[in-house]
Amino acid sequence: MRKKCIFSLVGLFALNILSAQSQAIQFEKYTLPNGLKVILHEDHSAPVVAVTALYHVGSKNEDTARTGFAHFFEHLLFEGSDNIKRGEFDKYIANAGGVNNANTSQDRTFYYELFPSNQVDLGLWLESERMMHAKIEQVGVNTQREVVKEEKRQRMDNRPYGSFLTEVLKRAFNVHPYRWAPIGSIDHLNAATLEEFVQFYKTYYVPNNCVLSIAGDINKAELKQKIASYFGPIAKSATPIIRPTIKEPALGGEVRDTIYDNIQLSGVFQAYRAPKQGGSEYYAFNILSTILSGGESSRMTKTLVDTKQQAAFAGSQPFFNEDEGLFITIALANAGVKPDSLELSIDSVVNDLKNNLVGEREFQKVKNQITTGLVSSKATMAGIAESLADNEVYFGDANLINTELDKYNKVTREDILKVAQKYLNKDNRVVLYYLPKPTTAK
Repeated sequence: MRKKCIFSLVGLFALNILSAQSQAIQFEKYTLPNGLKVILHEDHSAPVVAVTALYHVGSKNEDTARTGFAHFFEHLLFEGSDNIKRGEFDKYIANAGGVNNANTSQDRTFYYELFPSNQVDLGLWLESERMMHAKIEQVGVNTQREVVKEEKRQRMDNRPYGSFLTEVLKRAFNVHPYRWAPIGSIDHLNAATLEEFVQFYKTYYVPNNCVLSIAGDINKAELKQKIASYFGPIAKSATPIIRPTIKEPALGGEVRDTIYDNIQLSGVFQAYRAPKQGGSEYYAFNILSTILSGGESSRMTKTLVDTKQQAAFAGSQPFFNEDEGLFITIALANAGVKPDSLELSIDSVVNDLKNNLVGEREFQKVKNQITTGLVSSKATMAGIAESLADNEVYFGDANLINTELDKYNKVTREDILKVAQKYLNKDNRVVLYYLPKPTTAK
């Protein structure tokens, strides 16, 4: 009787997921004469609105002698504008009962505000001010340079294993701009002139390099008129937008190194070169990653943490980009466990995916996890707005928000085996051992 109840609940849960997934996200997409792409999703289920702006600029667009610019601008463009005094950008949002944030990757910079819906005009004004005439002044540059330095100290320099991405990237890529992390070089930021910052702004913070995505309790007809008023007067850029066309050659053999860090537990990081985002291999890799580390019942956790008790943590992460990708596995060793022993156990888990088909039951469980994640990503207006913008920029298809699950459903167990055999090979990876710094005798 109890088993019957459990199966009924599982079935009901699956039906609820499918029901939620079947409710397509309706949206309207159009482009202003100045090249600004606009995506609007009208949803009156709650009196909130997300106003987001995605600029198609990330660390890959930087000069090799001026890395860190894209991430730096994520901070600098909260400094103010011709009509917003320094330090007041956030105050406008807080006083209106809203929240905001931004993030930078190797491919994009994303800003968002979440407001009560009666404050949508404020969001439009703030983002138009950011785009039209942000303050690029020496005082702001100096201030935000210190902010970035402190962020680097907290997130990388003083955090255990905090440098791993930087260390992986510079070994995994030799010619592509993906070889440096978005945080970039503080020395480059220190050396840059004010005119270089101004030129970066004029080149990339332009309407024809942006998607304005708004979701929530809006009236589309009225909002379109307001968008035209706020953003229409902003001129299209006359400066060409630099898009790297460099093709990274094959890694050509395993790269190994040892990093000594202020840590107590050794770590093993493996980074396999992988395809760019999109395409069948991309979706197969996401499923493969979930098989390895999607929750407590995943293979890496069960094998390395629970059964062999070699690792305090074990997981994997697909690190996909617009041009090239990585697939990274991570394991932090328990006390007394040697990194080479831990690496052998990681390899045994990975090699099992290369040698054997995933069982049907495990395969379906993982697909259910992914379905749940996709549905959850549509649970907030900010999530919907960001997904619409991402899909439009990377794939030219905002409607992927409604069709992405179909792409996952087309992945077969044989596809998982193929991508594992194609990419998860020693001559296609970087291996880093993180070891505690040797103690110095006093």
